Amino acid sequence: MRKTIHFFTVAKKFNLTGKKSIRDWLEFVIQDLGKVPGEINIIYTSDEKLRIISLKYLRSGNFTDTISFNLSEEEKVVSGDVYISIDRIRDNAKKYKVNFNIELKRVLVHSVLHLIGFSDDTEKQRKEMKTMENKYLKAQFKF
Repeated sequence: MRKTIHFFTVAKKFNLTGKKSIRDWLEFVIQDLGKVPGEINIIYTSDEKLRIISLKYLRSGNFTDTISFNLSEEEKVVSGDVYISIDRIRDNAKKYKVNFNIELKRVLVHSVLHLIGFSDDTEKQRKEMKTMENKYLKAQFKF
């Protein structure tokens, strides 16, 4: 039951390159954590559009870099919709003095970890997520 990861861009002035390697890498992350890749839609959007989604579904007007909606019907299968703000990625890359592509990949893996079931509500959970992000950011150079 192999599905795939789809990429959609509604953000202005953004063109994703390296889709195959990103797809292969994210599928590796999912499988490495004992899950099966299902149907995942990654939508690149703007701050304002993501803020509207946040208000509607999370009742929060805060700007964020990503929102993940787990749509899995089976525990082992990872499926969902991921919305990523390209505006936040650009701002955070400058803020943290990292390359845009590295920040984008950090947010991608963070989003997939949420789909898998990881949370970052507590300090302990945030540390675990950061450790996982760093582990898989290092692994992405194989793809």
